[in-house]
Amino acid sequence: MKTKVKALLASTAAATLAAAANAPAIAADVPELRVGWTIPAEESKYLMMKRPELFPDLGKKYTIKWTQFQGTSPMVQAMRANVLDCATMAPMSMAQGYIESGLKPYIVAQHAAEEPGSFSVYWAVKEDSPIKTAQDLKGKVIGTNAYGSGVYYHMLLWLKKNGLDPEKDVKIVETGFPPSADAIRSGRVDAGPMVPPFTVLNEEKGGLRPLFKLLDVQNPNVQIFEGCNQDYTNANPEVVKAYVKDLERAMAKLKENPALAAEVTSEITRAPAAVLSKYLLTPKDFHREPSMKPNIAAIQETFNLYHDAGFLKQKLDIKDFVREDIIAPVK
Repeated sequence: MKTKVKALLASTAAATLAAAANAPAIAADVPELRVGWTIPAEESKYLMMKRPELFPDLGKKYTIKWTQFQGTSPMVQAMRANVLDCATMAPMSMAQGYIESGLKPYIVAQHAAEEPGSFSVYWAVKEDSPIKTAQDLKGKVIGTNAYGSGVYYHMLLWLKKNGLDPEKDVKIVETGFPPSADAIRSGRVDAGPMVPPFTVLNEEKGGLRPLFKLLDVQNPNVQIFEGCNQDYTNANPEVVKAYVKDLERAMAKLKENPALAAEVTSEITRAPAAVLSKYLLTPKDFHREPSMKPNIAAIQETFNLYHDAGFLKQKLDIKDFVREDIIAPVK
């Protein structure tokens, strides 16, 4: 028996060594980029994670250590703690990271935005609700995805724009996106936020109607973009350039093949690809810039709106967060 065990161990060891010898080697000096990601609307990252073989530079010019987070604010905090080099950001989370701790990222690519002809986050009410205008919300309960998010602050801007005091005239509660429709139907909230894929599912179910959308506040507006730590980028410009180029390549591949977008997003989210195909990269989805070029003017306008409303303690100049040679589309 001992002889057989020794022979088996020897055979296994030999096979392992042979496999290691034949496996593609990653050079020890290939730099690692630590990247944060979240759900939804980051299909370029999902493709890079799930189909790395489609990107020749990945594994040769650089490698990626992927880490999932529950939102943009935790990613900004992780970058402040030097845990991440690049991450998904929203205008508010980036601005707060800079004002509170001096964190300075470069805006390098755009993931999702709202423009005419694309999806815009909207607040829904019951189809038979008497709520027709902003004034009808006075004394009502409004849901939001999360306190402190960009969606939350744009909702406050809409309330202020329509003469309502967010602190005195309405009650705001967190529902999250997935349970928002159920919260409306059950009466827990009178109005709640809707985003894909939940919009697709609930529009098919019926019983709800839109009340207002974020494009009513700012048109266009950028939901999320990619930010890379300036210190890391300045020290490793070629690594970040390679990463941005791969994000561009990923978006180009997805635009050419929307079914692939549904496929990899399904692998990430566990949502059925058939459901995802109903909105991904269609007019029912957020605007996806083919080149991933960030709308710098729109982000600056968001900073201005937030400062003027008292949400940001100081004015920000978008030029402080742009490096022309490392921004999509990279030449």
